[in-house]
Amino acid sequence: MKRFFSDHQIGHAPLRELNNGDWMDFAESPARVASMLNALGECETPNDYGLEPVLAVHDPDYVAFLKTAYDDWQKAGREGDAIGYAFPAVRRRKLDLTRIDGKLGHYSFDAATPIANGTWNAAYWGAQTALSGLDAVTDGQSHAFALCRPPGHHAGKDYYGGYCFLNNAAIIAQAGVHRALGPVAVLDVDYHHGNGTQDIFYERGDVLFTSIHADPKMDYPYFWGHADETGEGEGEGATFNQPLPRGTTWVGYEPALEAALEKIVRFGAKFLVISYGADTFEADPISFFKLTTSDMHKIAERVRTLGLPTVTVMEGGYNIDALGSNVEAFLSGLTGS
Repeated sequence: MKRFFSDHQIGHAPLRELNNGDWMDFAESPARVASMLNALGECETPNDYGLEPVLAVHDPDYVAFLKTAYDDWQKAGREGDAIGYAFPAVRRRKLDLTRIDGKLGHYSFDAATPIANGTWNAAYWGAQTALSGLDAVTDGQSHAFALCRPPGHHAGKDYYGGYCFLNNAAIIAQAGVHRALGPVAVLDVDYHHGNGTQDIFYERGDVLFTSIHADPKMDYPYFWGHADETGEGEGEGATFNQPLPRGTTWVGYEPALEAALEKIVRFGAKFLVISYGADTFEADPISFFKLTTSDMHKIAERVRTLGLPTVTVMEGGYNIDALGSNVEAFLSGLTGS
């Protein structure tokens, strides 16, 4: 299995985030990368595909904002990382806003996702890493792994949040459609619902989005990922959410996984994108499922039975000591090793 990573992705290093009413160290830290690379070994450097595949998913105005947000924050005389604090709860619409504070609130949906000096460069190369994985599969590899950082599945067409800025899974799913690899399915097995991916494809019938995640009645992102969200218009039935309670073990997770795989088969998928989060691990510091490292291997073994060309895109996972082992267990399950 080819594995891709760019050193540019280490440059995203916010100092802190707002969580539970107080400041805490930024959970999605560069230390996550070291843990994964120690387990995975050497990865290939991704190619640069430019902005065209990014703009096939994300609005140009939003991308332009991401490019300059940190510099604009600094030019406004601010110190530290750029964080929004005012958000449009209703009637969100495009406005010609002048002040960076307004722009941050317009394009984000939480105060836990700071923009730092290296954020845009890291997000850009995360997308290129995912696209390099797609190229590997297009060229005949059965599986490829994109070590993307920052993660992507919470980022929508024109908004960021949940540590995510560019939606790597959606970018390669759309590129797969463009390359006539479809029907395309996205399987999201992160602890948190991939609201951005769902939103991007919600009214489309050519990409299936299926997700197994923590019940949003209790867990982030709260407002999306409920079981009654099934798609709209041409996308009706092409979204399949399975929210599970805190404390879920393999006993409760396995039936949901089988239902997701059955949905992918019925959809007739020819190409699979996996949004893989290791934050379903029993000792993750910010998540509450109880899956073990061996369960990560089991998930991937079941996915491998689909026999589909697959790109796995890295999402969450915040137990740094175990992160590398969990990722390696998942990838070995995909390859049958």
